[in-house]
Amino acid sequence: MPHLGPPLLSRKTVPMLSYILAGLALGSIYAIASASLVITYESAGILNFAFGSMAFFVARFFYWAHTQHGWSLVTAAVVSLALVGPALGVVLHLAVFRFLRNRSTLIKLVSTIGVSVALPAVALLLFGNETISQAAGLAPSPVKFWHVFGATLDLNQVIIYSFLFVILGLGAVVLRSTDIGLKVRAMVDSEALTSLSGTNPARVALGVWASAGLLAGIAGILVGPTVGVNIDSMTLLMASAFAAVVAAKLRNLVATVAVALLMGVVTDLAQYFLPANSAMTTDIVLSVPFIFILVFLFYYLVQGTSVGQESAVGGALDKAIRAEGGERAAAVASRTNSRGHPLRWYSLQSISPLVPLALIALLPELTSGYWLGLVARGLALAVVLLSFSLVTGEGGMIWLCQITFAGGGAVLAAELTTSAGVDPLLAAIVGGLAMIPLGVFIGAITIRLGELYVALVTLSFGLLVDRVVFSNSRFAAGYGGVSMSRPSFATDDKSFAFFVLVVLLLIAVAIVNLRRSTTGLATAAVRWSEPAARTLGLSVVMLKVLLAGFAAFVAGLGGAVLAMYDQAADPGTYATFGGLVLLAVLVTVGLRSITAAIIAGLSFTVVPGLFATYLPTSWGEVPTLLFGLGAVAVATNPDGVVAMHARQLQNLLFNRGSRVRTPGPRGNGSDAVRAAATAVPNRQLAVAPEVPVNGLPSRTQAQR
Repeated sequence: MPHLGPPLLSRKTVPMLSYILAGLALGSIYAIASASLVITYESAGILNFAFGSMAFFVARFFYWAHTQHGWSLVTAAVVSLALVGPALGVVLHLAVFRFLRNRSTLIKLVSTIGVSVALPAVALLLFGNETISQAAGLAPSPVKFWHVFGATLDLNQVIIYSFLFVILGLGAVVLRSTDIGLKVRAMVDSEALTSLSGTNPARVALGVWASAGLLAGIAGILVGPTVGVNIDSMTLLMASAFAAVVAAKLRNLVATVAVALLMGVVTDLAQYFLPANSAMTTDIVLSVPFIFILVFLFYYLVQGTSVGQESAVGGALDKAIRAEGGERAAAVASRTNSRGHPLRWYSLQSISPLVPLALIALLPELTSGYWLGLVARGLALAVVLLSFSLVTGEGGMIWLCQITFAGGGAVLAAELTTSAGVDPLLAAIVGGLAMIPLGVFIGAITIRLGELYVALVTLSFGLLVDRVVFSNSRFAAGYGGVSMSRPSFATDDKSFAFFVLVVLLLIAVAIVNLRRSTTGLATAAVRWSEPAARTLGLSVVMLKVLLAGFAAFVAGLGGAVLAMYDQAADPGTYATFGGLVLLAVLVTVGLRSITAAIIAGLSFTVVPGLFATYLPTSWGEVPTLLFGLGAVAVATNPDGVVAMHARQLQNLLFNRGSRVRTPGPRGNGSDAVRAAATAVPNRQLAVAPEVPVNGLPSRTQAQR
């Protein structure tokens, strides 16, 4: 995050106090952002990955109103902060967030990532897509400034401090001394008991998310004068705020604010003590928030402090309700037809993934030119997506740095090919193998963390690599990346597409064999319940570390294959936030499906190509919007699109088969029996299945 304050020339010309004041301003913005994250996590159980996009939307509206349409500063600020920000929070709650309260951590994360992808696209479609490198703040122009003990203090900084004091003071009074605060605290403790006391939890949730929208708008507008109004800076603001949230273990608001202020001061003092105009200084300054995350987590691990997390909301009654009506019930429903009967004959999940691969193999023959190139690149991207399927789908580990492994494999393979003359195929394999130790290391250090902390640690690791490694000029190579050639037998797009299909086929066979092996069954047991797996004598640590290493290898190999198609390993292709979008779209289609990974990869290339070819240029943001909305849809359909359509087809085939087999004579009471079964759709769960013992039929089967 750049320095907040007047331009800093050198230590000799600017006193240290100026850096401290600027650091406190930066820390105050971090504190406002992190306070919003803590409030929504505490009250709704959601760590809002869409905070940066919400800040961007409100700040973009403020710029549109004040700068582009000449609204007065006061009018634009009031409308933006009092109307647009809260309204945005309310709309997002009604459309998305209210469905997430009882969902898994992965679904919450992916849905909020979907919002973070879709919302900027909506803002660009509504307000224009011009580049805004600097925007007006809440201080009138020209900005007034004062000299305090030789340091410069401007009005924008004073406004930032004032907002922090008002938010903290007003928030403390409201939460501790009013009926509204009492209702919010009651909903945190137990939503069910709150509703029994006569309070409507839905209205309280609306107020919480309206406040989140307000705080996001404040942070976005306040940071605009320094970093401008662009989604990258706003997302970096959100990611930086995570450092304070992690340090406070997601709950302690006072500790969150204190760490945020300290982080801002450290960031600006680093600019004071380190050499000016140095690439190393820039890397360190941008890495400070993520170093904070890793330092605090390492401290917690060394001290033996628990850093796992339970559900952030609710008591025993809420957990009982969630167990009855949450995702476990949805999982049971996915294995039954619309009438509540178990699906036995037409299970599409039993079909080998080799069948859809055979159908996709026809695409290189059916396309040519531009479209063939899109297909080839989409297939290469699918190899990277299979690593997400392995680590998150099979292993149940929410890793947000798989694209970083892909970038590492790509850069290493390109360096071997360019500098050492290694064959591209061998270099790609070496690039994948080199990622295995890194994946094993990340798996080993995160094994004791809760799901949300694992996500934040891997996100921080990816962002650190982005800032320190991928930003190195050696890998930029004139901003085109390191040159990477294709194998001699796959120089054209068609042959390259078939080459990638072979790679996909080999990985698919390995995944299928893994699922059917003893290790795969043990991994499935760990994914569903780690405590139960331990009671069976399974080594949870060993299984997860092995799967992490395999997933890292696939990611590194996939990144190298993607670099082969691009004929360059450009670190920008493997940015961490881009990997979040890949994960969100993959979960939308189907996380554990090999077919879904291929469909997701093709959709990333073909869908934008369709829009660019057949629709006006002004529609360029629509594909991004669609990707985001698809990820948002997992809030109501956690299994993904492929599983949803497979379930619908299963229902259709089962219902047809049922009508053919058991039409039931009219008037014999079968309608009443069917109605009773429909009224209690999960009744069969209480009846033990008739499983043969020692090869002998059950008693009921013998009677038949």
